[in-house]
Amino acid sequence: MTSKIFDQAVEILERNDLGHYTVPTHGLYPFQWNWDSALSSLGQYYVDESRAWTEIETLFAHQWDDGMVPHIIFHKDDDGYYPGPDVWQTNREVPTTGITQPPVAGFAVRRLLDRAKDKHMARRRAAALLPKIAAWHDWFYRARDPEHTGLVAILHPWESGRDNSVDWDEAFERVPTEGVEEFQRRDLHHANPAHRPTQEQYKRYIWLVQLFRSLNWDYTKLHDASPFQVVDPGFNAILLRSSQDLAAMAEELGEIELAAEARARAEKGLLALNKLWSDKRQQYLCFDRVSGELIDSPSIGGLLPVFAHIDKAHSAAIAHHIDELGKRVKYLVPSHHPDDKNFDAARYWRGPAWLIVNYMISDGLKREGHYDTAARIVSDSVKLIETGGFAEYFDPMTGEPCGGLHFTWTAAMVIEFLKLTGEVA
Repeated sequence: MTSKIFDQAVEILERNDLGHYTVPTHGLYPFQWNWDSALSSLGQYYVDESRAWTEIETLFAHQWDDGMVPHIIFHKDDDGYYPGPDVWQTNREVPTTGITQPPVAGFAVRRLLDRAKDKHMARRRAAALLPKIAAWHDWFYRARDPEHTGLVAILHPWESGRDNSVDWDEAFERVPTEGVEEFQRRDLHHANPAHRPTQEQYKRYIWLVQLFRSLNWDYTKLHDASPFQVVDPGFNAILLRSSQDLAAMAEELGEIELAAEARARAEKGLLALNKLWSDKRQQYLCFDRVSGELIDSPSIGGLLPVFAHIDKAHSAAIAHHIDELGKRVKYLVPSHHPDDKNFDAARYWRGPAWLIVNYMISDGLKREGHYDTAARIVSDSVKLIETGGFAEYFDPMTGEPCGGLHFTWTAAMVIEFLKLTGEVA
């Protein structure tokens, strides 16, 4: 069965491959997405090592001059997606959005480098990417950490990758809907509306885009202008892990000064992250910079920091927390706590399980020695594929496939799980 799943996953990667980048899935997401590409490259490695590098190189070929790497690159026209280039108006030769996404590329590049069969090729391509990754990280701390706290804020829920998380609900109420241009959503033509963000949320998403557009995407202004400024522990953990991996690669490739800078930044961020820990919830919480308060919302964003090198007491608490979640759901890891009144098992990031987050959490748990919890996550992830195919995400109670189908990063993560557990040679 596992070899059949592996073969099906490879077919999906090939199906969604447009030569130098992949789409997450045809129809619903017809362009190149930032963290999708980085994580998908890990599965591509087992199919074509050189092609895996190309995926990330294509992403960074569209990096902005200030260092920001956009969350979508519109390589070609496709009116099947909203909001398209005409809404973003970032005025680039190849259109992109004007916001970013979780910076997982540093982690992905290190993993490709460590696994490389062609070491000479890998070192050459990693060396070319290092300064670009470093520039992106620099941008985060300039544009999203103006008070030098060691942690960065997201200014739009789409940047988190967890678009409609319960975490954002209260802060999102500050974002108005008046003056939003009329729009026609395209996502509802490709996925069940019950699985997607609501219309009211979309109005607020677009209001923020219009605000940033009115400021000409000037990131010296956007942070303070935005009514939505949230420090997401999961997002920051991905940045910190990528900084740790950037430091390791820089040291290996002889970039000692860059290595020291990245390592110091990661250490500062990890100390700052401790301020987001909740003894009550036994996980990290988001912080609302506008209100100055922690957001008491038990989401997967507060478990994801185990992906970075957090302290052992917190990683052990998170492992126990996930073990307890495993008694409440059939398939780990739900994106929101099932006991919370806002839990919705099928609606995007308000409850469903996602294999990409399962992958990052299990990676961190294994590194910290919590092998049984990690193994349960991996086992549940493979069972979800057996139950629901290669969907975008899954109902953690039933295994029902939700969102888009034939999904690239789901396929890539399955390949990773099967290879790392030795179920496929």
